[in-house]
Amino acid sequence: MSGSLSIVGIGPGDEALLAPLARRALAEATTVVGYRAYLDMVSPLLAGKSVLAYDLGQEVERAERAVALARAGERVALVSSGDAGIYGMASPALAAWLALPRAERPRLQVVPGVPALVACAALLGAPLGHDFAVVSLSDLLTPWEVIQRRLEAAAAADFVVVLYNPRSRGRPWQLGQARRILLRHRHPATPVGVVRRAFRPGQAVTIVTLGDLDETTVDMESTVIVGSSRTLARDGLLLTPRGYRGEGQA
Repeated sequence: MSGSLSIVGIGPGDEALLAPLARRALAEATTVVGYRAYLDMVSPLLAGKSVLAYDLGQEVERAERAVALARAGERVALVSSGDAGIYGMASPALAAWLALPRAERPRLQVVPGVPALVACAALLGAPLGHDFAVVSLSDLLTPWEVIQRRLEAAAAADFVVVLYNPRSRGRPWQLGQARRILLRHRHPATPVGVVRRAFRPGQAVTIVTLGDLDETTVDMESTVIVGSSRTLARDGLLLTPRGYRGEGQA
């Protein structure tokens, strides 16, 4: 029996945003592996399948188990929220797959999904209309000194900056530090969009300024998009003009 591994990005959580290729990969899988909260998002599609649920912090275990099952002949779907290749399960799974001898590797595909930054940007209008940078504020796997350097570089280059993992109970101070770094390069009136639980129950979309951003309202279910010097806030939406004639004019 020939096994296979599909690393599936399931999008932000709304089944309507689950890509057809992802839906097909889940339908064809005999075993589905993932973080239990992400499995809940696609639970109606998992009837009759073997489902292996893991907790947060077990990313490597998830990936290695999925690869081992596929190697043994199962058709495995390893699910990841958003896009599996953006801060998702594609990285540890691919590492485990590459560690196998070539002759023992199961068939592999990475199935793209709607990433959080795209879902959040859509709810805000068009904040990513021009160049942007994405930085995770979590220092669990990346030293804070490295994160600071990346923030400084992105801020100095006037990128729109998307902040993943902005603030948690265990590390409540990073967002404040990131805000101070950005304020060294951006006017306090710079528009900021905060989206919580995009396309899921409890969704909230807020537009504030960098100077007025209340860090305590942000959590790990939020994504923060900080505008560039050209980003506009109008009529409840954000726009970063691409540069087309008349774009951004009243």
